[in-house]
Amino acid sequence: MDKRLLDILACPVCKGPLVHLREEAVLVCRADRLAFPIKDGIPVMLEEEARTLAADDPLLAR
Repeated sequence: MDKRLLDILACPVCKGPLVHLREEAVLVCRADRLAFPIKDGIPVMLEEEARTLAADDPLLAR
C-alpha cells in the first residue's frame, strides 16, 4: 500500500490512527478494536465490512 495513502487514512468510526498489517492485509484501529480488510490493494473502510477483534487478539498487540 502507498505510504502517502496510509498517512491520510483514519478510522471511519473514531477518526483515530490505523495500523497497517501487510501480511494479514488489514488496517487495524486499536481504539475501536476493528480490522478493516484490504482487497486487491484497496482498503475497505466501511464499518459493516470491518471485523471486530477480541481484547486479546494478537492483531492488537502489533
